[in-house]
Amino acid sequence: MSNQQHSKIAFLGMGLMGSRMATRLINAGFDVAVWNRTTHACNALLELGAHPLALDQIADYPLILTCLSDDMAVQQVFAQFSPYLKAKQIIIDFSSLSVHCTHQLADQAASQQVSWIDSPVSGGILGAEQGSLVIFAGGDAEQIQQLNYLYRHLSQRVTCMGAVGTGQATKICNQLIVAANSTLIAEATALAQQAGVDTTLLAPALAGGFADSKPFQILSPRMATHQFEPVQWKVKTLSKDLNNAVQLAADNNLTLPVASQALQQLQNHQNKGFAEADLSSLICQFQKTTHT
Repeated sequence: MSNQQHSKIAFLGMGLMGSRMATRLINAGFDVAVWNRTTHACNALLELGAHPLALDQIADYPLILTCLSDDMAVQQVFAQFSPYLKAKQIIIDFSSLSVHCTHQLADQAASQQVSWIDSPVSGGILGAEQGSLVIFAGGDAEQIQQLNYLYRHLSQRVTCMGAVGTGQATKICNQLIVAANSTLIAEATALAQQAGVDTTLLAPALAGGFADSKPFQILSPRMATHQFEPVQWKVKTLSKDLNNAVQLAADNNLTLPVASQALQQLQNHQNKGFAEADLSSLICQFQKTTHT
């Protein structure tokens, strides 16, 4: 695979996750060109050795990686570069999208003989920095296997979940658990505080028990101390993901009552000015109500 290892890579989306993933690929010796809707987000990557990417030159890159915020962002950016695609290119989409949108984009790419692999990730900013993400891939299984030379610099594990769209469906299930769990963590922390518990002790006390989880160990200490910076999970991102879960369920004739309730809580919090805030700020909902 030595010829593949020297493939030129176009990486679009230098947000919290994309910038860190691109950094790892640059440091691994890949020839990476970067693009972002706000160009200043690329500056740090250019200083590391990346090249600026011109979308009308995207045919020069056998691999196109995208890590954008939502369905609308990916649709808009894809519309900008799709006229310049050429046959046999591969698009690896690390964004978290709806299954419906992924199918639409994959079909458009296929009409130009371009492969689409949905590859949403889990593991957060730390996982992106350390290359320890887990990736849920949807697409051609053999092609996904052949891309291990790239994936191994970003993740500890890549699982092909099935055809195009199944990677996104898996990520939606992952986010359903994380997002709904985060609302329960906020409720538990608020309840403990009202009951006189030193909430800074919750995370170490519950560690290793049945209630423990990575989100609990990250969120509960921050909720206890009101340390909402730096932002690790944006409220609007988890709200978007949970909305995708409820919508996917509806498309498949399922009702998700717990997820629907959690989504309402996240949306209420977002509408109070916390869209860009860290998920740990959910605790503020309860403290406002308990002190009135």
